[in-house]
Amino acid sequence: MYTIIDVETTGNGLKGNKITEISIFKFDGSAIVEEFTSLVNPEQPIPQYITALTGIDDQMVAQAPTFSEIAEDILRITQDAIFVAHAVNFDYGVIKEEFKQTNTNFVRKKLCTVRLSRKLIPGLNSYSLGKLCTSLNIPLKNRHRARGDAHATVLLFKMLLAKKQSDTVIKSFLNSRSQEATLPPLLDRKTVDNLPNQPGIYYFLDSTKKIIYVGKAKQLKKRVLGHFYDKSEHEIQLCKEIAHVEFELSGSELLALLMESAAIKKHFPKFNRAQKKVIKQYGIFSYEDRNGIKHLAFGALKQIPNAFTTVNNPTESRLLLEEICKQFQLCPKYCQLRNGTLNCDEIPFTHCKGICNNNEEIQAYNLRVDSAINFLKERRQTLLLSLPGRTAEENAFIYMNQGHYKGYGFVSRETTVNSEMDLEAFLIPQPNTVEARQIINVHLNKIKISI
Repeated sequence: MYTIIDVETTGNGLKGNKITEISIFKFDGSAIVEEFTSLVNPEQPIPQYITALTGIDDQMVAQAPTFSEIAEDILRITQDAIFVAHAVNFDYGVIKEEFKQTNTNFVRKKLCTVRLSRKLIPGLNSYSLGKLCTSLNIPLKNRHRARGDAHATVLLFKMLLAKKQSDTVIKSFLNSRSQEATLPPLLDRKTVDNLPNQPGIYYFLDSTKKIIYVGKAKQLKKRVLGHFYDKSEHEIQLCKEIAHVEFELSGSELLALLMESAAIKKHFPKFNRAQKKVIKQYGIFSYEDRNGIKHLAFGALKQIPNAFTTVNNPTESRLLLEEICKQFQLCPKYCQLRNGTLNCDEIPFTHCKGICNNNEEIQAYNLRVDSAINFLKERRQTLLLSLPGRTAEENAFIYMNQGHYKGYGFVSRETTVNSEMDLEAFLIPQPNTVEARQIINVHLNKIKISI
């Protein structure tokens, strides 16, 4: 016995998503034996965009029963029956959450007509209910109303049951070891089966091949499946849109982190929350005024082609310049630390030797500025990190030059690299972002701690 179900909701996220209408058809495999359809008072306002989609407004549900008042009817009609719906995890999840609010545990075996259609009627451009009904000449009346969508799903399910091998496919989907009930409705099972369990990054794409999420993993297949078992609101909404999965191997978790960060900033996927913001970076630089005095200053990195060092924000820039000013006895006025006309002999606690009031020779002052510049340059790190490759026949590397992240690459173990020029032939250039430098620094600090 099957119960084919559709719900309309307020659309306020999974936990705030209250049912406004429910329709259940009890189906014995050949005919409808019972129906339960009802508007439901969600006990909260229905958003205008939901009303525009479904036609259900606050006035229509004002006198309707609440979910708790029809809960017993739903439990009775679905008892000992398989829960069937188009994109079943959504309808099942909403109903399960409604029962949870009444302190009732709702558990039913479930089947998804999207996944069944993909298996039994392969090769269609779309498996949305509307497009399927058009392709298969199934009448669909009152679209986006619970009864109309549920009845069309009954007709679709009846057609699927008549397909060759439907019994075998349905039994495999209902097998407790099968992952079919947890996989996103639009995703081909073969795609998941073909994922490797190696380090790398993965891309979730929607039906239009647009990237909607980027993630990294030590074990790609295991991590991807983890999204499908997660019942959080964010993951359920994500899984509803996943139609394709692509991946890139990295060989190591460190490189996967860097690749993920770059991919998020490149594609700005709608379901990624972190690292989408482009952080404005700053650099320390020098210039000479018309009197020949060398100044130290900071500014936006994009406007400074030859910065001595890179910092994350204006506060860090000022703190670094204060440290340099003190260490090399420079003038705060010429280090962008003080505005105004006051000279240092009028301000206590400065280390200036008098350049700002003509009590020091410019040449002597500039020599100390040069020493400060050399200090800033030397503190920038140049390193080449060797990492495991994507296969046993190659190595990976990460390259930083004077504190700037240059990128990564993969080199055959049989290839000899003797110079930076040799390295550049294999280098995959990457943006020198704050996040990339932080990822590398965290890794280096872990190495120091382990040593």
